[in-house]
Amino acid sequence: MDEKTSSTSERSRASEFYGFVAWTSTYLLFVIYVLWALLPDEYITFLGVYWYPSREWALLLPSWSIVVVLLTYVIYSSMAIASQPSFDDVSAIADTRASLPTRPGHNPYLGSVRAPELYDIPIGMVNRVLYSEKRKG
Repeated sequence: MDEKTSSTSERSRASEFYGFVAWTSTYLLFVIYVLWALLPDEYITFLGVYWYPSREWALLLPSWSIVVVLLTYVIYSSMAIASQPSFDDVSAIADTRASLPTRPGHNPYLGSVRAPELYDIPIGMVNRVLYSEKRKG
């Protein structure tokens, strides 16, 4: 037997067992929840259970969990909108990492290199080029 087949056969199968236990316990808890929510009191006491939560919790738990999920989406969306700059703020157009030319046509780092410099184009220039009346279509 070579090393490749022996190493794959010796791996732990614990995650498969944990997955099976989680799957079966989830279904078992769901069945117990449905029985608690739907069976009359006489059947539950016949099974030997004399104390259990009020039946109103059978409706309150799912409804409150749905409200919590929806509120989570609303709160995160509101936080994202609140953290954005306003439309007339310059940081909405160019951030601190924008590479704008200080003097047109001058860069001391390039020296004698004949390659064009790379800069971010200011939004005003982009608007003039894209939305000018003289633009031919």
